[in-house]
Amino acid sequence: MRIALVVTPPTLHHLRLAAQVGVTDIVLRYPGTNIERIIEAKNQINALGMNLSIVEGYIPHDAIVHGKPNRDDQIKDFQTLIRNMGKTGVPICCYNWMPSDDWTRTSVTTPERGGALVTAFKASEEMAKAKVTGIAASALWSNLKYFLDQVIPVAEDSGVKLAMHPDDPPLPIFSGNAQIMNSPENFERLIHLNPSPANGICFCQGTFAEMGVEIPPTIQRLASRIHYVHFRDIVGTAEDFRESFHDNGITDMARAMKTYYECGVSVPARPDHVPTLDGEENDTPGYKMWGRLFAVGYMRGLMQATEHSLNPSHHVA
Repeated sequence: MRIALVVTPPTLHHLRLAAQVGVTDIVLRYPGTNIERIIEAKNQINALGMNLSIVEGYIPHDAIVHGKPNRDDQIKDFQTLIRNMGKTGVPICCYNWMPSDDWTRTSVTTPERGGALVTAFKASEEMAKAKVTGIAASALWSNLKYFLDQVIPVAEDSGVKLAMHPDDPPLPIFSGNAQIMNSPENFERLIHLNPSPANGICFCQGTFAEMGVEIPPTIQRLASRIHYVHFRDIVGTAEDFRESFHDNGITDMARAMKTYYECGVSVPARPDHVPTLDGEENDTPGYKMWGRLFAVGYMRGLMQATEHSLNPSHHVA
C-alpha cells in the first residue's frame, strides 16, 4: 500500500508538507484534455520525490450517465484524458456514476471529537419516501455498459486502470434519480459488465461502511478489482451518518489495513473527508490540510504495524 493525497489547494507549500509526512502518490483533479497540464503537475510533483498517480474528480460525465445526446462528445474527451494519462505515466483514473453529479451532505459543521467540524448526512422524511422521477436503474446500467465498451479498450491500450467510486450517500434513490453503485453486489455486476482488468473499483471505506457492510470481508470479496482506496470512516448508516476521525469511527481500521495486505491489494490509498481542525477555515469541508496530516500519520502507523506483524524480521523505513 502507498499513501496518496489530494492537495487542496495544490500549492508548493502543501505539496512539501505531503512529502515531509511520507506521502508518495499525489492525486490530480480533472486537468481537462490538455496534456500539458498533466506534464506540468507531474514535473512539480516528481521534483519533490513523489509520483502523480491518480486523476480524480470533476471529470465531465453528466451526459454519459444520463444518456444525453452529447454523451459521445463527453466520452471522446474521457478517452483523450485516458490517452494523455497513458502518455505521461499516470496509471489510475477514479470516476463515479452518481446521477446527481457528486457526493452530498446536509451539514458541513457537525461537531466531532474536541469540536472539530465534519460533514454529515441525514435523509429527510420526504427524501426517505422519494420515488424515481428522473433516470431509472435500468437506464443507468445500460449507459454504464455503453461507456465501458467505449472507454475500456482505450484504457487497456494506454495502461490505465479505471476505479469506480460508490454513490455517496449509497441510497437506491436520491434527488429523484435511481442509483446503482450502492452495494457490493452491484460492484460485482460492474465488473461482469466488462471483465477487463482495467475495469475496477475505488474502495471508499466510508461509503461502503454507510452501506452497512463489514469492511474487512468486503475487501476480501472485491480485492482482485480494487485499484484505489479511500481510507476513511463514518458513524451511522446511509440515511443518517457523520464523518469521523480515522480512529473514531465504526470500522476496525487496523483489521481493514491488515486485510488489504493479506489480500495482496497493493494500490494507492488516500485519507478522505478529514475533519476541519481548530484554526482552519471551513471553506472546503473535508479537504483541509491539518486533518490530513493527522490521517497520514495514523495510516503510516497502521501500515508499519501491519508489515511488522506479517513479517517481524522486516525493517520498515
